[in-house]
Amino acid sequence: MGRLSEWSRHPLANAWQHPYNPAMGGEITTIREAAPGDAPAIARVHEEAWRATYQGIIPHHHLMRMIARRGPEWWARAAGRAGGLLLLIFDGQVQGYASFGKARMPYPETGEIFELYLAPTFQGVGFGKRLFLAASRDLEQRGLHSLIVWALAENQPACDFYVRLGGKPGITTPERYGRVTLSRVAFFWPARP
Repeated sequence: MGRLSEWSRHPLANAWQHPYNPAMGGEITTIREAAPGDAPAIARVHEEAWRATYQGIIPHHHLMRMIARRGPEWWARAAGRAGGLLLLIFDGQVQGYASFGKARMPYPETGEIFELYLAPTFQGVGFGKRLFLAASRDLEQRGLHSLIVWALAENQPACDFYVRLGGKPGITTPERYGRVTLSRVAFFWPARP
């Protein structure tokens, strides 16, 4: 009974029972572009997701510095840039984000999803896939017909996620965090015909 009562308090436990939320104009879950006013909520999701994802992978001191650099002011500027920044909204609250744009490496007609993170409570239930597909559609509409995403090889859940979505692992590069060296893996999706 303990596990069942814990699940009943989970924000997703009753989502299937309430498919419409009048305050949201019909859907309990939406994806939309970020606005500068969303910055505090994006910073919250960023911190929660990075702590949950990278604790024990990236050395603590480096992880805390990386999180601290991405406060609300940073996200307000990011929301105003030319690239894409989509938010996953669940019951009126930001619970995930994806940032994307033209690939940073010189691949012609290639888009890149720079970051895709969900609040820990919302991971593993299909929201990441929805956010990924929305970002890749946006890139396709911009004429960027192939896609690349980088992930730390030590972040096995992320690597498995991208493989399940059809990504082909390719280039691996070192990523240094002080005295610790990790590996970044590029996942590719070729141009669609």
